[in-house]
Amino acid sequence: MIDLKYLQSNFDEASQKLRRKSVDVQTLKKLQVLFAELKKANQELETAQAEQNSMSKLFGQYKREGRDIVELKAKVDANKAAMIPLQESAREAEATLYELALGIPNFPDDSVPEGAYEEDNVELRKVLEPISFDFKPLEHWDLAERNGWIDFERGVKLAKSRFSILKGEASRLERALINFFLDTNRDKGFTEYSVPFLNNTAMMLSTGQLPKFQNDQFKICDEDLYLIPTAEVPLTNMYNNEILPESELPLLMTGYTPCFRKEAGSAGRDTRGIIRQHQFNKVEMVAITHPDRSDEVFDLMVANASDILTALGLPHRVVELCTGDLGFSAAKTTDLEVWLPGQGKYREISSISNTRDFQARRAKIRYKDGKKNKLVHTLNGSALAVGRTIVAIMENYQNEDGSIEIPEVLKKYM
Repeated sequence: MIDLKYLQSNFDEASQKLRRKSVDVQTLKKLQVLFAELKKANQELETAQAEQNSMSKLFGQYKREGRDIVELKAKVDANKAAMIPLQESAREAEATLYELALGIPNFPDDSVPEGAYEEDNVELRKVLEPISFDFKPLEHWDLAERNGWIDFERGVKLAKSRFSILKGEASRLERALINFFLDTNRDKGFTEYSVPFLNNTAMMLSTGQLPKFQNDQFKICDEDLYLIPTAEVPLTNMYNNEILPESELPLLMTGYTPCFRKEAGSAGRDTRGIIRQHQFNKVEMVAITHPDRSDEVFDLMVANASDILTALGLPHRVVELCTGDLGFSAAKTTDLEVWLPGQGKYREISSISNTRDFQARRAKIRYKDGKKNKLVHTLNGSALAVGRTIVAIMENYQNEDGSIEIPEVLKKYM
């Protein structure tokens, strides 16, 4: 959640930042009205409370002086009764402001490039040169058919569209990639975790999936549980409402989970193949860090994801997202896009985000700085999305006869 005190005290400056993330003027005006209503409600309540305290102190004086307290008691009781609607008014104003604030995205860093669309993202560098084939490379769904790697029809039969089944060597490759990703992350200092694939509403709200992206989540009927859209939710929320010793920071975590997304806003996109599925596997990196080390850890995570792609021999590029393409919780994001020769384009395979203190404020994750408790910074990113890595290997390691080589670093796993 954004810092409401900062927003209230520096409304014009904060509004400028939020407008960079396409927060509309009407929403900002509504925030301003709610701030005024909350301030008025609190002032009225404070005045009544001060009057109540002042009158309550007179009871001792009246008794010492032998004065009748009936009239005073009547005034105190009347003021007490009058405070009830004032308390309710203040609570309602605060709840309304909080509810609206939950739907307000994070402030983008000043360094984030301006832009409205994906095309406005800024390429930082390319790593490895795309392979030149002396034949026309196939797309992964054609390769899957030739090799019997993916069963799309039976995946749909078992569930619905955008579900699929990996078979034989593809299934082994998936398992190899998960182990390779986790081993690499562990070697870079990330502690491995196995976490629940179901999380409750409070956890989903803390990392920003709710309420904004309610329609993208798979909700468990009659339970306060959701299938997780990413391991970012459980890994970050392990420290929900906790105060960490400063000496323990940064906490570097990694874990493999399946991820579940309705993909409500992607109708018509990537309907063929396994680029965009309702269920997919991913190895996630999450960091909880001191604010002073936030950028350092961010660079470490980007480098790690890039190193994994390099070790797999997969050409890719590193891209800084513009304001219009930046996610809800992110203050800054760097994407890694892998080259897919079958499609003849780069496609996202990892997204590394620094949310600064946005998630920490919602989740109440703090660290002890002397006598004060301060908010940590949280970061998250893929290392990597497994299905998309399989696609990249299929297309980059294909032979003219449609057979597929296995990257050298994975052979020990297979």
